[in-house]
Amino acid sequence: MQMNESQLVPAPQDKVWAGLNDAAVLTKCIPGCQKLEVTAPNEMTATVVVKVGPVKANFSGKVTLSDIEAPNSYRISGEGSGGVAGFAKGGATVKLTAEGPEATRLDGKLAQLGGRLIDATAKKLAGEFFERFAAELTPPAPAAETPPAEEPPGDEKKGWFKKLLS
Repeated sequence: MQMNESQLVPAPQDKVWAGLNDAAVLTKCIPGCQKLEVTAPNEMTATVVVKVGPVKANFSGKVTLSDIEAPNSYRISGEGSGGVAGFAKGGATVKLTAEGPEATRLDGKLAQLGGRLIDATAKKLAGEFFERFAAELTPPAPAAETPPAEEPPGDEKKGWFKKLLS
């Protein structure tokens, strides 16, 4: 199965590249990720809990980055075992394209080997990752300032509390 995903991230390309190579950011963005550790400059190990159909599976696996062209693209390959859910093996080509000084197009072309249920789950999880990653790198919106409510002078205040004290 192959699928293409694309997401416009409202951040400069260097920030998006840094996020794609930051284990802490990826842990927050990968659905069900319990642990992601860098084991070598281009390798990571991951533990992900995913619901595949009626089964909640704990996948443990290895992820390798190759064909690295910083800060534009790389290939990511991974394989893992999910116990009763089976074995998953796949990869993706990740490409970044600057869309002006403050936005980057993140394109992922995923290739996946697995059963129909695993493929459907992978497509759903890929979509969730793209949304979470864009949200993680989006700068927070400025807080709207609310003007303080004006209170009328003391004699103009009316209500049950004033009547009680009168």
